Amino acid sequence: MLLSRHTRRREFITLIGGVAAWPLAARAQQAGQARLIGAATSLAADDPEGKARLAAFQQGLQDLGWVEGRNLRIEYRYGDGTPERVRKNATELVALAPDVTLVTGGPSLEPMLHLTQSLPIVFVQVADPVGAGLVDSLSHPGGNTTGFTALDYGLAGRWLELLKQLAPLVTHAAVLREPGTPGIGQWAVIQAAAQALGIGLRPITLTDADEIERAVSAFAREPDGGLVVTASAASLVYRDLIVGLAARHRLPATYAYRSFPGGGGLISYGPDIAGLYRRAAAYVDRILRGERPGDLPVVPPARYELVINLKTARELGLDVPPALLKRADEAID
Repeated sequence: MLLSRHTRRREFITLIGGVAAWPLAARAQQAGQARLIGAATSLAADDPEGKARLAAFQQGLQDLGWVEGRNLRIEYRYGDGTPERVRKNATELVALAPDVTLVTGGPSLEPMLHLTQSLPIVFVQVADPVGAGLVDSLSHPGGNTTGFTALDYGLAGRWLELLKQLAPLVTHAAVLREPGTPGIGQWAVIQAAAQALGIGLRPITLTDADEIERAVSAFAREPDGGLVVTASAASLVYRDLIVGLAARHRLPATYAYRSFPGGGGLISYGPDIAGLYRRAAAYVDRILRGERPGDLPVVPPARYELVINLKTARELGLDVPPALLKRADEAID
């Protein structure tokens, strides 16, 4: 009788131990099965802006418990701004069948959506996803994609206003834009602002380096000119060239991204891009935990940044108005 009681006690302890150990074993097994994320960016692997953006995304994931090499694996694909490379990257990532894919910009998103209507996608920096036919609506995107816009079209007029505020003698401006819906929309807003400011405009399409250099150099032959570089993936691909041309021809220029004044450009006003990537990590987390992309609303930027390069302003002989300087989020000297 005593032996039977001890036997039952051992069996009970074994059973309880097994029940208690099962969730731990299950969690350990799940932790060993790393989830796969794809990441497609139009920038080069060594581009400082691209590295900073991906670092913000990775930090956002880590804050939510997703760590590369532990429970997460990320397959990166980098672009050079050419459609051929973008399509190749999309094909490779779709073939890997990741749990979620992060995609930067409309030119990278469109070929992904041509290839798959099922793999979950979170985009960042798509200017007009509804106008481009990439989602059904901002509140209910539907399908397999959602994400974060990087542009309010009204922002485009502000770039021209900033140019006139910093360089009052400017009478005409070249507008560097990408072809397609976002470029057309920004151009229309800038045209309206130009009429109010009395500034003449000349569009320059961001096609290839030789054409950009030829067009900007021709524009610079006329006095009292300036540049407005709109928000686009192509502007980032040609960032160093554009900033160099502005410096060479002594053209005051406004930009959409803070990496331009960070690299010697005059002034930028645009969304907090790093913040968008951190927020994208939260959407990736929600999808990995079972939510559907089409049920998550497309979100606009939460914060905009004004960055001025004071050194460049001095080199151009420009006095930064105190009121503008006071509003700046960062002044580079």
